[in-house]
Amino acid sequence: MSTPVEADYLVVGAGAMGMAFVDALVDHAPDARVALVDRRHSVGGHWLEAYPFVRLHQASALYGVASTLLGGGRVQHRGPEAGLQERATKSEICAYYERILAERLLESGRVEFFAGCEHLGDHTFVSRVSGERFAVPDRCRVVDAHYLAPRVPAEVPPPFEVGDGARVVPVNELAHLDGPPSRYVIVGSGKTATDACVWLLGRGVAPDAITWVRPRDPWMLNRAVVQPVPEVFLGFVADMMEAAEAASTLDDLFLRMEDAGIMLRVDRSVTPTMAKAPTLALWELELLRTIEHVVRLGHLRRAERGSIHFDDGSITIPSDALVVHCAGEGLVYRPLVPVWSPGAMTLQPIRAGFPCFGAAIAGYVEATRSDDDEKNRLCPPSPYPDSMASWARMTAVGARNAGSFGAERDISSWASTVAINPARIPRDAPHSAVLDDIIDRVKTHSGPGAARLAELSEHSPE
Repeated sequence: MSTPVEADYLVVGAGAMGMAFVDALVDHAPDARVALVDRRHSVGGHWLEAYPFVRLHQASALYGVASTLLGGGRVQHRGPEAGLQERATKSEICAYYERILAERLLESGRVEFFAGCEHLGDHTFVSRVSGERFAVPDRCRVVDAHYLAPRVPAEVPPPFEVGDGARVVPVNELAHLDGPPSRYVIVGSGKTATDACVWLLGRGVAPDAITWVRPRDPWMLNRAVVQPVPEVFLGFVADMMEAAEAASTLDDLFLRMEDAGIMLRVDRSVTPTMAKAPTLALWELELLRTIEHVVRLGHLRRAERGSIHFDDGSITIPSDALVVHCAGEGLVYRPLVPVWSPGAMTLQPIRAGFPCFGAAIAGYVEATRSDDDEKNRLCPPSPYPDSMASWARMTAVGARNAGSFGAERDISSWASTVAINPARIPRDAPHSAVLDDIIDRVKTHSGPGAARLAELSEHSPE
């Protein structure tokens, strides 16, 4: 027997995308009832399991739900990021989502939250604590907000073998050490690994006490150009599209963006092949460049006491070395599927690089349109990037989508009020000659730039 739950939507996953979708849906579909289900103990998704010293890699204002600003939209006045907007900590993000749940969603009387529950498929779910089963009506639309849920090191084992006596820990454990090893071995090429290196260096660990295992070198976005300020963000878009329009190859594209101050790489003597493109500040880049012991021998296959083994060789390490697992999959790469299908939805990014905004758009479109074919026309999914080709593809699709839903007067009007829309120009924002020039550049280069991005991604051997 199952306990019946009255709902029009069963949303599976209460992380960033699930919360953004539900927030926009209940704002614009006043009669909709939602059952929100998550296997974790609260809302917030992977942030509940994130390492203690993590921060958003982008401005707080660009993250969260459409109705409520994360943080105060404040500009930092001291420290290495003075002049850039604030970035929330893990605790601030978790508290924000708890507040959204309590003060907006539950307070509406139209949302029920079922924590610690597993979706069994179709219209049923079960409590992982009590075993109680629940069922929503067959007419209920099932919204998969977990399809692309990230996988963090704290929740997955290392993607390599661990021999007896080897000291291997997930990145979370760096904040709980009893004493320092003689060497830290940071395994991973992405944002988690860079965060770990910056955190260690910021706490006095000498650069020569760190070995950085980097199977692939990454391209990263300069955080200074990804800011919720129209002149800054739209200037970034204009520069990016202008670079794309002129690029002869993918390598040429990224080098042009580097020259424009958009893209960063840790080692300028190495051409990166990874382009998940999180943001990085220049002060972090300077710290990372002090680490000279970088290992590029392919992926780590086995860690042993005193040695580590790779695709293309082995190195010795001190017997007390601490191998820090930052090599979780992170972004999950699954086949793109239509967001809307009969009786169901599968949330995926829509606008390149900003999944919260994409999920909010999906919630708004679901609430304001009745035809699923029309919804899919307005909001086709955009891929997560991994390689340079997939980054170009994501950006091309995102630009096309922005033109598609931006041409709808009501969506455009709503999006101009939403802080998590990175390209918004507030209605009351004064237009300057600088902003007008940037807007003209965006209009001039976006079409040819997006077309060239698509061409480069299609003809890449990656």
